[in-house]
Amino acid sequence: MSFKIINKDGHARRGEFSCPHGTAQTPVFMNVGTQAAIKGGLSSEDLENIGCQIELSNTYHLHLRPGAELVRDCGGLHKFMDWKRPILTDSGGFQVYSLAEKKNIKENGVTFRSYIDGRKIFMGPEESMLVQSRLGSDIAMAFDECVEIPSPYEYFKNSCDRTYRWLVRCKEELARLNSMDGAVNPGQMLFGINQGGVFKDLRVNHMRQIAQLDLPGYAIGGLAVGETAEEMYEIIEALDPEMPQDKPRYLMGVGTPENIIEGVRRGVDFFDCVMPSRNGRHGKLFTWSGVMNIKNEKYKNDMRPIDEECDCPVCRRYSRAYLRHLFASGEILSMRHGAMHNLYFYNKLMEKIRAAIEENRYEQFRAEFYDKYLPKRGEG
Repeated sequence: MSFKIINKDGHARRGEFSCPHGTAQTPVFMNVGTQAAIKGGLSSEDLENIGCQIELSNTYHLHLRPGAELVRDCGGLHKFMDWKRPILTDSGGFQVYSLAEKKNIKENGVTFRSYIDGRKIFMGPEESMLVQSRLGSDIAMAFDECVEIPSPYEYFKNSCDRTYRWLVRCKEELARLNSMDGAVNPGQMLFGINQGGVFKDLRVNHMRQIAQLDLPGYAIGGLAVGETAEEMYEIIEALDPEMPQDKPRYLMGVGTPENIIEGVRRGVDFFDCVMPSRNGRHGKLFTWSGVMNIKNEKYKNDMRPIDEECDCPVCRRYSRAYLRHLFASGEILSMRHGAMHNLYFYNKLMEKIRAAIEENRYEQFRAEFYDKYLPKRGEG
């Protein structure tokens, strides 16, 4: 793995990340294919065509179905889904949060029930690393606990301590798995995750702890789960001087175009979120002049593309009138077109961000984007 900073404009970083399955230009938005597929009917070929650089899949979901052993036997996740570029796998830690009423957290790991058939599932640092090793992703995320906001300070403190101990175990186990004959991806690397809610002292102390482990990359987890955007930005600012300057930084599960622009401004390199594909499947489409609800009656006879500034495969061929018809008719094609347009928008946004940082005009780009986008972001 290599990561190099090509240029900095303020705190915004223009970089290049290389791993066993290729090189990604950063800042980068990772397109979320939770179960090795983008919801909305997009194929790996589609992702290549709309500029996706890194695909993200989920350890917990693939562990339950089809099973990591099957994916391993198929040659790993890259061959299983025919994706030749980098893959990041989340650790399953977020599912500890999202399945909170069914969890049982102990030092060795977490027991909760499968959402598919109700059977008991145990996941700890070693189990998470084993599953991710079998999947063969390029980046394996450390197993952690994502704590609900708000929660008591003392609980966050104890959780940070446990997450650090889990991270040490993850590092040791992944190193062991990578050294074994037959490892699907012996170059698989581990990213640690910073936790601590909105408590700055816990965040800073935890970041100092995990930075000492000298990992290939670091993520900021446990945000966009209940705090305000302002609180999130304050946490990123507090962590900036504590995070290694020569390692990639990943803000997990974030977010809106505004969140991404503000995250980049504060030194973040990697982003992911289900929002663009999910919104696209429901007719909420991102454009350079705001958010459009394509289901609205006013688009019934509108022959223009979704966005006249967009050159995605959907905008090049289809009208607003046609897309509205697809959604009104409940056609599956509506979800595909909506998800494809939105993911193209996000990947194009990152391309524009990278160009602005390279040319030392990021603040100008940010101001111009907001001037055009924000007044119409809530359009009906």
